[in-house]
Amino acid sequence: MQISRRGQIDPFLVMEVMRAADARAATGADVLHLEVGQPSTQAPASVLRAAHAALDADKLGYTDAFGLPELREKLAGHYKATYGVTVDPARICLTVGSSGGFLLAFLAAFDAGARVALASPGYPAYRNILSALGIEVVEILTGPESGFHPTVEQLSAVQPLDGVIVASPANPTGTVLSREALAALLSWCRNHGVRLVSDEIYHGLTYTGNATCALELPESGGERAIIVNSFSKYFSMTGWRLGWLILPEDLVRSVECLAQNFFISAPTLAQRAALGAFEATEELEANRQRYARNRAILLEELPKAGFSQFAPADGAFYLYADVGHLTNDSVAFCQKILMETGVAITPGVDFDPQRGSRTVRFSFAGSEEAMRESARRLIEWSHRS
Repeated sequence: MQISRRGQIDPFLVMEVMRAADARAATGADVLHLEVGQPSTQAPASVLRAAHAALDADKLGYTDAFGLPELREKLAGHYKATYGVTVDPARICLTVGSSGGFLLAFLAAFDAGARVALASPGYPAYRNILSALGIEVVEILTGPESGFHPTVEQLSAVQPLDGVIVASPANPTGTVLSREALAALLSWCRNHGVRLVSDEIYHGLTYTGNATCALELPESGGERAIIVNSFSKYFSMTGWRLGWLILPEDLVRSVECLAQNFFISAPTLAQRAALGAFEATEELEANRQRYARNRAILLEELPKAGFSQFAPADGAFYLYADVGHLTNDSVAFCQKILMETGVAITPGVDFDPQRGSRTVRFSFAGSEEAMRESARRLIEWSHRS
């Protein structure tokens, strides 16, 4: 019996680490979760109220393929208030998480055999979704000199390209593209007929200044970009599986037809609940401030455990550490730490297949208590090792 090659892609390793951590917890041993990139807080109170109201009063049938008109209007208002840009709600598509958004965007923008560039280290699902679709992945090896983002010089060196994916703030590094660097990438893409996909899922979670939305740079071609975002991270709604795309005009109809056939619509309950998300500014800012404190705790304490070489953690809720002085096998290293300390962290090979054996990622999305206890255990473990 034939098995499709499309499914023969690499696993999303962080999920494998989480499974190992859960298996340890099932034995009664405690686990501190610094491996998974999701908020430890529940959805905001206003979101929960909207969900309860929908359960009581709504039939929760299908919505339009692009989602509830009133939620798309709210998102347009969010972009006006946050970035000062006007977005036609007709260009906004509600998706089944940002993951569903990437699938729709890649299918609409790129044919099988297209060449799409992305940064390494980077979010592994980009690479794996593209591979499953028969799209050639062009990995750009990035480092601290460019903030772990691709440069126009690197893109020029791997031409021809059909697409480029950029993420700011980025996973796993937490680095943020400057306005000037994003403008340069957008201009290069416009001039070379290359589609830019801007992953902005961690917008709102920055600590040294704000991240720039590609739509803020129309003079550089920002209106041609595909914007991907989600209610998962800043809005603390990970399990609700709701994201969105802002599409250039030429992709709206293609994405609509794909969405109708692939998903019918994003989950209606999640959409109804998300109508309350924009009333939660105070609660969400408190979450961001907690992440900032967690970031400070780890940056201060982890060097005492031998972790001292970090990518600039300007946004998201990650620290990406070079551990080449401690190991050349990050998978075994993380397994050993989990087994001996109960602290779960993610090996860098998930994000950088070529160099990730010498890196690890810490997520600081949990509680302050978890950060302090994790650091204490790692310091104690390093002194024993």
